[in-house]
Amino acid sequence: MSTKEETPAADGDKPQTSSWKDSIYNPRTGEFIGRTAKSWALILLFYLVFYGFLAGMFTLTMWVMLQTLDDNIPTYRDRVASPGLVIRPRSLDIVFNRTDPKQYGQYVQHLENFLQQYNDTVQEKNELCMVGEYYEQDDQEEKKVCQFKRNLLRQCSGLSDTTFGYAEGKPCVLVKMNRIIGLKPRGDPYINCTAKRESPLQMQYFPSEGRFDKMYFPYYGKNLHSTYVQPLVAVKLLLAKEDYNNELTMECKIEGSDLRNSDDRDKFLGRVTFRVKVVE
Repeated sequence: MSTKEETPAADGDKPQTSSWKDSIYNPRTGEFIGRTAKSWALILLFYLVFYGFLAGMFTLTMWVMLQTLDDNIPTYRDRVASPGLVIRPRSLDIVFNRTDPKQYGQYVQHLENFLQQYNDTVQEKNELCMVGEYYEQDDQEEKKVCQFKRNLLRQCSGLSDTTFGYAEGKPCVLVKMNRIIGLKPRGDPYINCTAKRESPLQMQYFPSEGRFDKMYFPYYGKNLHSTYVQPLVAVKLLLAKEDYNNELTMECKIEGSDLRNSDDRDKFLGRVTFRVKVVE
């Protein structure tokens, strides 16, 4: 029997094998992560054009939207048609001992600091306006402000009584409306406060009858009306001796106008509720 001598295969006949390194860069085909340089260039060009188009559309949309905005007046103001009420001192629980100045001193200091902007030296720079008429300044570039001097608050001004009635157990509370641009309340708005109990509580209002005069409206915004201050109503609670050591729940509302004051979803819309307790 004849036998054939087996000869080894030539080097060129060896089968080519690939390794994991070729999946990153293949030197035979020039592919990087499975793509050639031309393929990568086309993909990068596509995404560059695509995202450039999106950026251009976004920029154009923002520019168009900004053209509809005013730096001084919000475009949409229909969500807050009526103002809320807030009080000063800034606390919904006013509790103090009338014989201890350290306890009511924080309230007195807060009221004094707040009323600094209503001092005569500041308010005399403002205008004397026509009582009972809106002070409209739509055609004026620089908006002026009507005077509201703190002496209008009389016994609650802190001028004749520097403790605002807290030392005598008859504290003063200042009520003001939040600012709403362009608001012109109809009628004759005034503040009416009541104690949530069976017998009424005696109170005094300053200015007279707790009214907000129309001359302080409308408000033109922070930029145009930078020195504007809201009109105030001071309520002096004439607590009797039998009212001491008892917590009283007070509610103040805007009455006499078209402003809303009974929205169950917003307890501060046109009204404010706070508690007062005077200890002796």
